[in-house]
Amino acid sequence: MNLFEICKETERIARETGLFIAAERKKFSQSNVIQKGERDLVSYVDVTAEKLIVEGLQLLLPEAGFITEEKTVKDSGASLRWIIDPLDGTTNFIHGIPLFAVSIALQQDDDLLIGVVYEVNLDECFSAYKGGGAFMNGKKISVTDTPLLRNALCATGFPYSSFPHVDRYFNTLRYLFQNSHGIRRLGSAAVDLAYVACGRIDAFFEYNLNAWDVAGGALIVQEAGGSVTDFSGGSNFVFGKELIASNKLVHAEFLESILHPPE
Repeated sequence: MNLFEICKETERIARETGLFIAAERKKFSQSNVIQKGERDLVSYVDVTAEKLIVEGLQLLLPEAGFITEEKTVKDSGASLRWIIDPLDGTTNFIHGIPLFAVSIALQQDDDLLIGVVYEVNLDECFSAYKGGGAFMNGKKISVTDTPLLRNALCATGFPYSSFPHVDRYFNTLRYLFQNSHGIRRLGSAAVDLAYVACGRIDAFFEYNLNAWDVAGGALIVQEAGGSVTDFSGGSNFVFGKELIASNKLVHAEFLESILHPPE
């Protein structure tokens, strides 16, 4: 596979899907919202966007399977598969908050090969392919060189469907309030990861994430020189429901604040 060429075509598909999403946002009504769960929202925009992405990627790599959020195509269990979130930040989109993204990754077995995150509102397309570096709109990006957590800007996502770790989570937030430059909650894990990769955020963590939330952004962080792990410091962050990403320098300190926050 020519990963460079496949990455460029994936960027094109993400951008075209973003144009559809942006056009629909201008006429979107709350009456179009469907609740998959009590706080898990979806609309025809998510579903249609996913179909557009799948159609384009099937032409690009007919042999690849799919893992998708809206289940518009069946997961075949293929070792080479696209992992897609057609609209990461759906709640932001529904409420008119201008921060949401298309996220696409290509994975073979356990290896992430391509990652693309297209933030629609700022027209920023973050991309990476394995061994090729990370880019935003074609310009090379890298993580920060912030050495200590007390000088870091952090990001997180709030739990919304499962709360087994909520006490530890709030202890972590309390510690970060007092021992960092602050915490941001943007509403899109894909964008959080892209912002770590380009140096706007030094570190990000979240529980209860799905593969489609993180696969694209995780590779971009890695190719930008950052670290991505699960909460044990291991590599089970795509399907393990937990992720920490950082500029690498603050990773150990940041991980410690999550695992053992003072009560």
